Amino acid sequence: MYINLSGLNILVTGASKGIGKAIATKLAEAGATIAVHYNKNMREAENLAQVLGNESRAFQADLSQPDEAANLFDRVVLEMGSIEILVNNAGVAMPVNIDAKETDWMTTWNTTIQVNLTSCGVLCKKIVEHFIKRNATGRIINITSRAAFRGDTAEYMAYAASKAGLVSLTKTIARAYGKQGIKAFSIAPGIVRTDMGKETMEKYGSEHATGDLALERLTEPKDIAPMVTFLASGMADHATGSTIDLNAGSYVH
Repeated sequence: MYINLSGLNILVTGASKGIGKAIATKLAEAGATIAVHYNKNMREAENLAQVLGNESRAFQADLSQPDEAANLFDRVVLEMGSIEILVNNAGVAMPVNIDAKETDWMTTWNTTIQVNLTSCGVLCKKIVEHFIKRNATGRIINITSRAAFRGDTAEYMAYAASKAGLVSLTKTIARAYGKQGIKAFSIAPGIVRTDMGKETMEKYGSEHATGDLALERLTEPKDIAPMVTFLASGMADHATGSTIDLNAGSYVH
């Protein structure tokens, strides 16, 4: 199957490493120009943008801060002219015990919700407005989690809640704006072989990550990127609002 995304500008958040880097690479291979968002990994992001070609470029934003998501979107549009597809990939998974100090628990909760849900919501709002203003069609692809459906361990309560909110946000956009040509999709990985996944395995053991897999190995970023590219192509638009499980069969719904 040949996918041609030439002429499309795509904002991928959290694109300097892991899942985001794999997504950005695959989209660029199909011809897209990528806005490579990063928070701290400037060198990696700038190097990636150069490797991707197609006039891709890197943009910094700390999505844990309230105004940063909107500012990021505006900068990308200012420099690139338009955005045709948004991939909300950036996220944090911060464990905190329920018996932690109230202030520590609330700090973790608020930061997680800000990065994983509020900033994603702001970017979705901005791009929906962008599409409508330009009378253009477009797509939003949100990287959620199986935790949105099956929950998570107690230490990751905020993470699960944030991802559940993101799924609901995606469905709402799909239902509300479909007739205006705006499509929205969720992809729900489980534990993925990334730095975040490594931290989970170090904390709980490899059996926690692999024990309930239906397949022979843990999901890797390269397993997620092709699905994002397929959704970006427009060939699955009638699946708008759907969640695609990409977690090696560890959770299906």
